[in-house]
Amino acid sequence: MARIAPSADVSEAAKISDSASIWHLSQVREEAEIGANCVVGRGAYIGTGVHVGDNCKIQNYALVYEPAYLEDGVFIGPAVVLTNDHNPRAINADGTIKSADDWHPVGVHIKQGAAIGARSVCVAPITIGAWATIAAGAVVTKDVPDFALMAGVPARQIGWVGKAGVRLEETDDPQRLRCPKTGDEYVLQSGTLTEA
Repeated sequence: MARIAPSADVSEAAKISDSASIWHLSQVREEAEIGANCVVGRGAYIGTGVHVGDNCKIQNYALVYEPAYLEDGVFIGPAVVLTNDHNPRAINADGTIKSADDWHPVGVHIKQGAAIGARSVCVAPITIGAWATIAAGAVVTKDVPDFALMAGVPARQIGWVGKAGVRLEETDDPQRLRCPKTGDEYVLQSGTLTEA
């Protein structure tokens, strides 16, 4: 049975894996799916219908708004925000209060193994590539390639990382990069990095 703190607010309509942990003051909304071995930290918010794959970690006070989709092994750092409204307004042009029918949510898709650093903001609609790393405090406004290392406001690519999350180093071959931690090599062709 899932480990759910008494102070967590978890909808009965949410689908929570038996091996997941939901910590104090977190909120998990209706139809959200939390996969196996996931950890949802203190005060985190998981929106209606959000999909969280297996082995994900969502740290304290992260805000994961619908319709976000997190593949397996995604790390969401403390106070990260995944937005869902590309043109946010409280009211319509005529001054009336916006209702749920007045906007269409757009999501952030985060692929397998990617890591989003503390206090980063991902402005939907975007896709974060597999195994990419977003540095703390970055504001991501465009799609991110697999294995990319992104930093800044707005975020720009400053390098490449391997599956171990360590910045890759150059080799004698300008099209090959190596992970200093694992020794694994990657091939760079036409701006796309793949495992060797």
